[in-house]
Amino acid sequence: MTLNHRPIIHVVGLGSGSWSDLPIGTYEVLKRVQDIFLRTTWYPLAKDLAEKGISFLSFDDIYEQGEDFATVYETIVDKLFQEAKDKREIVYAVPGHPGVAEETVRLLLQKSSEHQVDVKVGPGHSFLDELFLRLEVDPTEGVSILNGTTLLSKHLNPSLHTFVVEVYSRDLASDVKLTLMVHYPDDYPVTLTRAIGIQGEERVETIPLYEIDRVEWIDHLTTLYIPPATNDAVINRQFWRLVEITELLRGPGGCPWDREQTHQSIRKYVLEEAYEVADAIDRDDPDDLCEELGDLLLQVALHAQIAAEEGMFDAYDVVKGINDKLIRRHPHVFARSDAKNAKDVEAKWEEIKKKEKREKHLEQEQSLLDSVPRSFPALMSAVKLQKKAASVGFDWPDIKPVYAKVEEEWKELREAQDQENIKEEFGDLLFAIVNLARFLKIDPEEALAKTNEKFRKRFAFIEQRVREQGRSLEDADLEEMDRYWTEAKQI
Repeated sequence: MTLNHRPIIHVVGLGSGSWSDLPIGTYEVLKRVQDIFLRTTWYPLAKDLAEKGISFLSFDDIYEQGEDFATVYETIVDKLFQEAKDKREIVYAVPGHPGVAEETVRLLLQKSSEHQVDVKVGPGHSFLDELFLRLEVDPTEGVSILNGTTLLSKHLNPSLHTFVVEVYSRDLASDVKLTLMVHYPDDYPVTLTRAIGIQGEERVETIPLYEIDRVEWIDHLTTLYIPPATNDAVINRQFWRLVEITELLRGPGGCPWDREQTHQSIRKYVLEEAYEVADAIDRDDPDDLCEELGDLLLQVALHAQIAAEEGMFDAYDVVKGINDKLIRRHPHVFARSDAKNAKDVEAKWEEIKKKEKREKHLEQEQSLLDSVPRSFPALMSAVKLQKKAASVGFDWPDIKPVYAKVEEEWKELREAQDQENIKEEFGDLLFAIVNLARFLKIDPEEALAKTNEKFRKRFAFIEQRVREQGRSLEDADLEEMDRYWTEAKQI
């Protein structure tokens, strides 16, 4: 009985591009197997193979007809499986090493079981070996090898030696440049290389990052090298650096003040920094907003570091927690769920929050209003408490009784006698006005902030007018200041 062996595809690498670097194992396979397919002849070694009497077919025509690389690679893989089934044993030869930056090889291995074809990945010699030597890079120092066609900002770690392969055109180099500029300065020195290891065709040029798409000799043999960053302009943009600095500040030999702090001692700064962020927003000052957001982020980092020292959680747990929550509470974005408008999103958000609380067994033990922290500013708390109560139907049917409630509370305030009662009625009036703001779809905090700013400007006008008379505010009477106030209202 004869065993019916499955078809075989031998995948071999052609090395860095010169005949002297062709792996001996690859050469032996090429000599033994009759049917040979090259991914492309746009590689210097293809000419040498032909001169040595090794015949082959290539997939250059598929590249010319394909709409994009994904389609080209899928077509090549389908063709290879068909050829293997027809001929039982074939060779597929790729530039460099078959395990480095070869999407077709990955697809072959992934689909081999489906097609019932054995894929045996053979020897190869990567151009990266030559590149490490040429640029004097020791990969044990930390290396990141990325593909220019799929490069994303999240792939980049400026602390590592970074190689971006398959930068095959100036258009792609432009895309790569823009992605790199998220982390690196425009003039960061980088090195463009071409055909490393192929005698007589090598090109190596170190230039500023912003110039890489201006180099005319870029082609399919081009690789970009970005050296590890040590300067503050790059390193200080990384989140891990903030975590590191915070740890150093609180560590031995760090800052005495930072080392003494606790969650309780720096609690007030979280509120202060949040208000300063809001102030920068109100002033529409992007530079100040950037700075104030950094100050607020420092508070997050400090609290996370204190917690890490206590063995509770660290900064990366904080990041994971909010990422998990955002994904969980946006099923219309990250899962199969629909939300037609902002109202739908808000309803789903509340529904998910309730489910989370049930899972934590807190639903029975807590009041609905306990989810509003008592440490919130009073105005913010009033808004949130009213919204919570309204979510379960405890609300006015329309705005008319809300106006009536404001008038009622105003009357009770005017009739109040002792100071304690006056304070209580004044609070009731404020609460009723907040409710009115909710029905009018006005953020009371924002509205009051705008009025405060209007008061600042008008009072500053009074100060200016008095100074123009060569006097101070103490010298002006109320009638004069009221006149200037009326002028300010006309501006």
